[in-house]
Amino acid sequence: MSRALQLIVVTLVIVTGFMAFPPSVLTLPDNCVEGKQARGAVYRICMPTTMPWNGDLVLYAHGYVAPTEPVGIPEDQLFLPDGTYIPESINELGYAFATTSYSKNGLAVREGIKDIRELVRIFGKVTTDSPRHVYLIGASEGGQITALAIEQFPGEFSGGMALCGPIGDFQRHINYRGDFRVVFDYFFPGLLPPSPVAIPDYVIEKWGSDYMPSIVGSVLANPGYTTQLLQVTQASVDPNIPASILNTVLGMLWFNVVATNNAVEELNGQPFDNQRRLYVGSLDDDKLNRGVQRFSADSSASDQIAAHYQTSGQLERPLVTLHNTLDPIVPYWHELLYGEKVLASGSSNLYSHISVSRYGHCNFNVRETLAGFALLVLMATGQEIVGTKAVLPEANAQAEFLDIIDKYSAVH
Repeated sequence: MSRALQLIVVTLVIVTGFMAFPPSVLTLPDNCVEGKQARGAVYRICMPTTMPWNGDLVLYAHGYVAPTEPVGIPEDQLFLPDGTYIPESINELGYAFATTSYSKNGLAVREGIKDIRELVRIFGKVTTDSPRHVYLIGASEGGQITALAIEQFPGEFSGGMALCGPIGDFQRHINYRGDFRVVFDYFFPGLLPPSPVAIPDYVIEKWGSDYMPSIVGSVLANPGYTTQLLQVTQASVDPNIPASILNTVLGMLWFNVVATNNAVEELNGQPFDNQRRLYVGSLDDDKLNRGVQRFSADSSASDQIAAHYQTSGQLERPLVTLHNTLDPIVPYWHELLYGEKVLASGSSNLYSHISVSRYGHCNFNVRETLAGFALLVLMATGQEIVGTKAVLPEANAQAEFLDIIDKYSAVH
């Protein structure tokens, strides 16, 4: 394997936060059933086998899937980076587990909320039982789905856990990704076709075979330009992980190439706006601001974002959030902005945030995610979860889990 391809493989692990090559689920486990939802989504329901069902349901909202992929449950997103299989861990705690593919890929926040809500009703029909509590957990785009669903439909959920989601300001998030692309084009002209807001189909098709290797070569050959790109955009890297520089660049550009056209279609217009943006951090900011491409957002897209994709921070059910402090794809500032919204709404008693000091997107281990879930259950019911030793059999893992719980549960 070439050095460039080795770095690309590393990218799949560190940037996405999911395993590049997760253990295969070749056949559906005996404790799981699948089916089709009304709008064409695929659902999966898994019941506990090693211990009795405790009567509660955990729903999982997955992250972004490229619009070019067929609709289906993204198996790789059912694994944590440490190899933990999420459905199995949930079942080992005594909870039922259910997930949905959503009825479409790409920017599927609105569809995801509808399909998640329908899944609760499907669960009742499949199991002929209504759950006592319904907890919604989501990662990345699923984190945004989770926060919005908990805010908008508090009567349908007992609480939620949003991991690494763009929940602070979605318009600013769109601009963050667009800024990265236009600043990249300034320092590395000609590597990608000229428009960051309309991606040719051939670029999407040949992203992995043609464009990624050329970007890798240029980034490695021009460290000065790469440093300026990261300083101007403030995209996170870890100085202790040299590969994180390339990981961040490729991860951000992947989203621009794969997600842009779909977002324009879903939002009924072009959402990126940098007409008044002042870029700083390069060796010559005046030249950069004169030379960088400028775009205006379509009002129709901005209106769609304001109406359907922005969180309010108004909570009637508990919400726990987790975020990596060095997340290059969904920056940590989303958590700071969301915390301000919650404070302004007077909902602080229903909100708790766990920061994870690590590079990567959704790069959490099983102790951290389990601690977040335990905190959610505590906030929702006043009770501690049981059965954690089945998920965390090692003493040091159990100790780390308990340390996180002690740290964050004191205020609740």
